[in-house]
Amino acid sequence: MKKGKETLAVTAKKPGRPSILKTARKHWMLLLMLLPAILYVVVFSYIPMTGIVLAFENYQYEGGIYGSPWIGLQNFKALLVSGKLGMVTRNTLLYNIAFLLLGIVFEMGSAILLNELVGKKFKKLSQSFMFLPYFISWVVAGAIMYNIFNYERGVFNHVLNMLGASSFDLYNTPGAWPFILIFLKIWKQTGYGSVVYLAAISGLDQEMFEAASIDGANAWQKIRHITIPSLIPTMMILLLMGIGNIFRGDFGLFYQTVKSSALLQPVTDVIDTYVFRLLINNSDIGVSAAAGLYQSILCFVTITICNKLVKKIDPDYALY
Repeated sequence: MKKGKETLAVTAKKPGRPSILKTARKHWMLLLMLLPAILYVVVFSYIPMTGIVLAFENYQYEGGIYGSPWIGLQNFKALLVSGKLGMVTRNTLLYNIAFLLLGIVFEMGSAILLNELVGKKFKKLSQSFMFLPYFISWVVAGAIMYNIFNYERGVFNHVLNMLGASSFDLYNTPGAWPFILIFLKIWKQTGYGSVVYLAAISGLDQEMFEAASIDGANAWQKIRHITIPSLIPTMMILLLMGIGNIFRGDFGLFYQTVKSSALLQPVTDVIDTYVFRLLINNSDIGVSAAAGLYQSILCFVTITICNKLVKKIDPDYALY
């Protein structure tokens, strides 16, 4: 009985959780430092979300965003009737799955290979060459491609003609473009993406590698049993972040390299380029907004489902 009273007395003396105001007063300097980031997110991410109403309006310049007539789901109906929504959704999804999976393989692989290089100068030079494509804009990449593969004046066709072969018209061959677009994306993002994996590798405990060397493990065994398993948490975070944008296409890649070729659209058109053409060619702001909202909902649902699945398998790998 005495013991129970002592326990109650100790419990009663325990201080309660500090109020939000007390915490804010105590850490006001940290909150002040956080304020610019909060303002940035509010101004550029949350306030623009009010423009979603355009998807449910027949936009008119006189009425503006909030004064145009309300038409409900008519813009979404127009999207479905167009017959292209399924095609561009399929293309966006399949391309992004290829970009994600191949991106992980090439980014992680190149980071591991760079880490295994012994010469510091050669290592830095290799990393610089890998990083260089990231700084080349898609406009420049598209222009280079056009000058190489142009049917009449392209370098590639000149070489073929010199060898006695007939010219190859790439811009009229839809079947070749999925491979070209995947190659270009991997070429451009591998150097940049490998930086994250290199940072993760440099943070690994070197004693594990030393112990493995003492036990007689070779370089491949250390990569297989130490490096790759240690990179899985980083890979999962990057994968989940990529899944969050799995229905968003790289507009620069799909527009600047393909241009506006109607023949190539069935295999190269994605939601982003479809929305752009709706807006530019048809000036249909309402339907364009509806397509953008449809895209955002798909991304939100996908990342939520994937995050829940990951949370059930291993909560440590979940984003939230």
